[in-house]
Amino acid sequence: MEEEAWRAFVTPRGELVEHERFVDFVTTPPTAGLGATVELLRTIVAADEVTLDLLDQALQRPAHIHQDDLDDVDNIHVRPSGTSKEAGLRRLRKDRPDLHADVLAGRLSTHSAMVKAGFRKRKISVPVSSAEDAAKAIRRNLDPEQVKELARLLASDD
Repeated sequence: MEEEAWRAFVTPRGELVEHERFVDFVTTPPTAGLGATVELLRTIVAADEVTLDLLDQALQRPAHIHQDDLDDVDNIHVRPSGTSKEAGLRRLRKDRPDLHADVLAGRLSTHSAMVKAGFRKRKISVPVSSAEDAAKAIRRNLDPEQVKELARLLASDD
């Protein structure tokens, strides 16, 4: 993907194949393409941030292709959104390249980098098995002033 070797290659039968869009290479049947779906490819590379980021970049539509030129955008799913790892990598690549580099180098998770950048709020899990377990989780994750404020809010009738 880094070298964009998918754009032009020769099949085992000696046929020259050229693809303008990565999605076409992915969905074209073998041997002119992978004969797969974008979702399958995402699933395969999901655990590897570097490859996932390369995949996301390859799937982004080139600027010279307009929405009207696409056959069926709904079947392509090129732009992930929400809290997906790909969406996080894309946002970091665009707005915080320093943290994006840390993620690709394995120094931060995508989620941690998004929190550090201020794009996501830090969240914790609070067990509800007992008030004591909940209190331990809260004290472990909040500073003393936040714990006092939370206690005040919990005690109020509002």
